[in-house]
Amino acid sequence: MSQIIYKNESYFVIGLCMDVHNELGKGFSEAVYSDALEIELKSNGVPFKKEVKFDIIYKGKKLKHHYFADFIVDDKIILELKAVEKISSSHVKQTLNYLAASKLKLGIIVNFGEDQLTYKRVLL
Repeated sequence: MSQIIYKNESYFVIGLCMDVHNELGKGFSEAVYSDALEIELKSNGVPFKKEVKFDIIYKGKKLKHHYFADFIVDDKIILELKAVEKISSSHVKQTLNYLAASKLKLGIIVNFGEDQLTYKRVLL
């Protein structure tokens, strides 16, 4: 049986996301959930960066376009927020691209758009 990478950190962050969802419910925009989660992370002493820019390198050259990850938690986990009907394969692909660009190993997609909070762990 394999170990779950960053188990304690990811469960704690998902718990904070559940707190946000329990308080706000579904129906708000992603930006609203992002603002609320920022409050939760700060008040719980979780180190994070918000809207982190990642350059894309092609054949050694930086491209004009880049990625923005919603949150980087503890310099370990990409946290990608959604407020949609359902997490899709395109969200997983997006998170995989963020992981490749950042060289991080774990991404968590969190969806606030359903009746109950849903999430998906994505490993590079």
